[in-house]
Amino acid sequence: MSAAAAKLLPGIHSPDDLKKLKEEDLQPLCGELRQFIIDVISSNPGHLGASLGTVELAVALHYVFNTPYDKIIWDVGHQAYAHKILTGRKDAFYTNRTHMGISGFPRISESPYDSFGVGHSSTSISAALGMAEASRLAGERSRNHIAVIGDGAMTGGMAMEALNNAGVSKSNVLVILNDNGIAIDRNVGAINKYLTDITTSPTYNRIRDKIWKMMGGHTRYGANSRAVVKQIGNALKTSILTKSNLFEAFNFRYFGPVDGNDVIRLIKLLNDLKGIPGPKLLHIITTKGKGFALAEKDQTTYHSPGIFNKETGQIAADACHNQTPKYQTVFGKTIIELAEMNPKIIGITPAMPTGCSLNLMMAKMPERAFDVGIAEQHAVTFSAGLAVSGMIPFCNIYSTFMQRAYDQLIHDVALQKLQVVFCLDRAGLVGEDGPTHQGVFDLAYLRTVPNLTIAAPLNEEELRNMMYTAQLPGKGPFVIRYPRGRGVMPEWKTPFNEMTVGKGRLLKDGNDLIIIALGTIGNLALAASHELENQAVSCAVADMRFLKPLDEELLHILLGRFKKVITLEDGAIIGGLGSAVIEFANDHGYHPHIKRLGVPDRFIEQGRIEEQQADCGFDVPCIVKAASDMVILLP
Repeated sequence: MSAAAAKLLPGIHSPDDLKKLKEEDLQPLCGELRQFIIDVISSNPGHLGASLGTVELAVALHYVFNTPYDKIIWDVGHQAYAHKILTGRKDAFYTNRTHMGISGFPRISESPYDSFGVGHSSTSISAALGMAEASRLAGERSRNHIAVIGDGAMTGGMAMEALNNAGVSKSNVLVILNDNGIAIDRNVGAINKYLTDITTSPTYNRIRDKIWKMMGGHTRYGANSRAVVKQIGNALKTSILTKSNLFEAFNFRYFGPVDGNDVIRLIKLLNDLKGIPGPKLLHIITTKGKGFALAEKDQTTYHSPGIFNKETGQIAADACHNQTPKYQTVFGKTIIELAEMNPKIIGITPAMPTGCSLNLMMAKMPERAFDVGIAEQHAVTFSAGLAVSGMIPFCNIYSTFMQRAYDQLIHDVALQKLQVVFCLDRAGLVGEDGPTHQGVFDLAYLRTVPNLTIAAPLNEEELRNMMYTAQLPGKGPFVIRYPRGRGVMPEWKTPFNEMTVGKGRLLKDGNDLIIIALGTIGNLALAASHELENQAVSCAVADMRFLKPLDEELLHILLGRFKKVITLEDGAIIGGLGSAVIEFANDHGYHPHIKRLGVPDRFIEQGRIEEQQADCGFDVPCIVKAASDMVILLP
């Protein structure tokens, strides 16, 4: 069925419209919703798999609960597309994740139905508990608070902290564990094994089948669903495993596991659970990519597949496929080369092996590469433990997620001067994922930390050489940050060369002004300098390579020679390269005119990276204009 053939979905503009439908209409509606998501996401890329798996859950939640008075918090937000469509954003859904369009994640400012803004994992239970406590204090005891957590987020330590706190509260909190066995890559760790033990236990299945037969088979929960739910819960507690129920140990009433893709059954359960006070957890089993065969089969690829053929599932070919590699690919292949040379090298990632390309090492050297789950704090201190024992861990974390492990980086690594190599993937502007995922704060928040080396490569060759340099003896804590996407060198696999830490270079000489750049954004500086030549402006370009330590010798030469200086960085303008250059100039008595280009003091909305660079004022035309104005207007 195509979206054009939909009969029920066109009439749904809010949950009030949804509630007017008969229960027997809801399964067909779910089919229409699923097809609508496929139609839109096939041509406007987004997070496909998780949202296909939670269509029935979104319908059931809005059918049963009085939203937005009742609060639904979607953890991460990858699975919230059906929620958005049902809550007044169907007509705008084609703008999902585009510049000036709706966000790919729930946002408070976008809709009253988005109870809490999300994007990073494991926050939902904490937020729901805080909102529930506020409602209790306000005397709003009838208000429900539902945290939907899935896509691996239960492995996050923050989720465990929230369960621990919520379990001793009397707040009316319902946690729905959307268990699809996968985040982006397959879930790992003891919690995943525990959930697998529950869902695959022969004992549980025998008990469930017995109870269903007692209820008359196809009627399943029927009119006496609350009693049956209680029986299943008791049976689970006493019979499934030889160990106690994890969630009941947190003082949650546990229900499930149940089929999360059965909308009628979910509605009956949610109606019952709505009347049970206190903290409770409903464990549902869903299929990521539900209803789209290839997405069900290859759940990692179709987590966020890009443009694809909605009939065949074929993903559109990348126009750059035979040209330059992604920086992620360079990292993944380079760490294998280095690990073959140095047996002390270990790879670590918190749940992003495919995204960062550590999966290549995991396949070739499985005993030396670790996916620790969505657990950035643990990833950093685990790396510290390896380092203090003589290993050289390469800890690959997306820049935006490194924010979650700041204390561990300071306390466990930098303070102890341990040789941990942090490879910060997706640094800088990241595009359509928007403000929750922009990796723009790392330069500023890292520069203040003692003992760190902070490096940013101009291209793939420099990334390789920085990785090579970082694993050499005595280098200490070493940070390498690089962006999402493709590089600039088709022939990138060059021999390794040690880099002198803290040394930059002059890329292009000139007379009128200089652009001092850090990282891959320096390629825009070079492009701008060539355009400026056409305007008779002679522009020099320097590649600093290292934010810390700064190349003071080079800065003395440059600031002694140029009175007009532009600093350029793909990061927050406050506290980064520009701030460092200004501080250096002030400390050493230089008085040039310095114009800083970078990410301004605001959160940058979603869009293509080129659109975001223009918005921030440092795409090539903006650099050219800033340089021209400086030459023309300043003495």
